[in-house]
Amino acid sequence: MRLIYNARTDTGLTRDHNEDTYGIGDDAPAERLGRLVLVCDGMGGHAAGEVASQTAVQTILAAYYSHEHEDRSQALEQAFIQANARIHERGQGTMGTTAVAALLHHDALHVANVGDSRAYLIRQDQIRQVSRDHSFVGDQVAAGIITDEQARSSPHRNVITRALGYHAEVSVDLFRLPLQVGDLILLSSDGLHGLVPDAELMQLATAHEPTEAVAKLIDLANTRGGEDNITVAIVRVLALDWDAQPITEVLNAETQPIAAIHQAETHKLSPDPTTVTLPATSAPTPQPVHKPAVSEASPTTERRLSRLGGVLAMLLLTILIFVTLFALQIAEPPTERVTPATLVPAQSAPATTDGATPTAPIANP
Repeated sequence: MRLIYNARTDTGLTRDHNEDTYGIGDDAPAERLGRLVLVCDGMGGHAAGEVASQTAVQTILAAYYSHEHEDRSQALEQAFIQANARIHERGQGTMGTTAVAALLHHDALHVANVGDSRAYLIRQDQIRQVSRDHSFVGDQVAAGIITDEQARSSPHRNVITRALGYHAEVSVDLFRLPLQVGDLILLSSDGLHGLVPDAELMQLATAHEPTEAVAKLIDLANTRGGEDNITVAIVRVLALDWDAQPITEVLNAETQPIAAIHQAETHKLSPDPTTVTLPATSAPTPQPVHKPAVSEASPTTERRLSRLGGVLAMLLLTILIFVTLFALQIAEPPTERVTPATLVPAQSAPATTDGATPTAPIANP
């Protein structure tokens, strides 16, 4: 497979430091195990965000290329799990990062993601988001409650429901799609796709070579406010290992994750980048995480509201009985005895080219 690619990160106009990190696998292992490209968006404050994103990129690249499992999707899953464990061990839940990875291997695109950094596939003048946003507004868009445009201006747009490092366990979404010559893969942090609609992403990515395209996309995000760190990576497929027939239905089909990883116990990780295999078990339901994390309502408040509702219901029932009895007494002649009936309450989602000078695998200015 022959590729041309480029990646770049920018602090933006309002932040004083960059918590985004990107990484690209080295040429030597990529020839055998595929080209891996990553974008991570850290969070945590006091430089913790950039530590989390750098740790994620370093760990995922090292773990993936040291994992010899025949199933490369499983190797990618395990790399994400190890990164989660390492960040959690280091920060004890005080820092985290999104992560999206594109692996191009044997004429297939493998995408893994946690959080709201995105992977797009651009083919034949169509753009398709392959990854799935793990965010409050992402769930609202998926449910049809709000539009993509409304999500960009929502006050809850920074609330994510999944990240690496905040919990000892993580679920990783995985997707696999066949590739064809001419495909473009675009990875971005929300500093880009939060300001630039999909149609414009496709327009700029297809109109220029990757090196120029990433620069123009970052410039465009900055002209629209540069409210966050901005990171983008673009990969163009020039040739495949085998001749492939044109594929048109992929972008029109519903993309479903092929696997979700549920990881329990966190092991202490050594400083070296060797792969640590962790025992798998069911993960708990992820809790929403804000940038920074948001707190949830206390159970005590819920119980108080429940008791108040019960008192009000009994009061209303008593008033209803009294009104009914009074009405019956007025309606009937005074000589008749009234027996009231018993009332029953009603029930009630920078540049390198394969075969050319390699790029440094990690960037975070």
